[in-house]
Amino acid sequence: MRLMLLLLTFFTALLTGCASTIKSEVTAFHEWPKDFGNPSFVFAHTEEQAKDLAHRNVENLIRKELIRVGLREPADKESPQLKVSFSSLITGRDVHVIQTVLVDSWYGTPWYGPGYHYPYWVGPGWGHPYYGTMWPSMPMAREVERRYTVFHRELKIKITDLTSDRAIYDATVSSDGKEGNLATVMPYLVQSAFTKFPGESGVPHVIKFKFPK
Repeated sequence: MRLMLLLLTFFTALLTGCASTIKSEVTAFHEWPKDFGNPSFVFAHTEEQAKDLAHRNVENLIRKELIRVGLREPADKESPQLKVSFSSLITGRDVHVIQTVLVDSWYGTPWYGPGYHYPYWVGPGWGHPYYGTMWPSMPMAREVERRYTVFHRELKIKITDLTSDRAIYDATVSSDGKEGNLATVMPYLVQSAFTKFPGESGVPHVIKFKFPK
């Protein structure tokens, strides 16, 4: 019984640890000039997107990161040098897992629970030390079925040079996890896109952030 409790505690801690981290894979293709200086940027969006609060929220997240890596918004009457656009999506897939775990051999019987197993089961002739390895109380393997949904979250960001009308930065951020609210994970996806900006072109890398429950 004690072994089962230890194992359950271990697996609970393991699952909690996974839930507290969000991992994203970032792949960016770019032709970013080495001496680009401090270019200005604007967002490309439709009139409908400009009115959408969720879309504007993502723009603000990206704007913050762009400024952090050295870009800026254009001054009054200044023509911007770069155009920034983005898209995002989220899809879900059902996962069915059968795991083998160790449980008390009395588990699933009418005699399992307080009042029956040691140290509660202490009736004459049945309690400790008789209740032990010689009795059917050793942990045994059982299959446990788990069903849950895994969500695939994705963010694409493109930066275009307005002078040549050529894309110079095109990044894709992909992340899988149990959080199905895209707005909740979006700040982490945006930060991941610019963590190693501009980075090595075409070389995927993994970014991890602490993700509060």
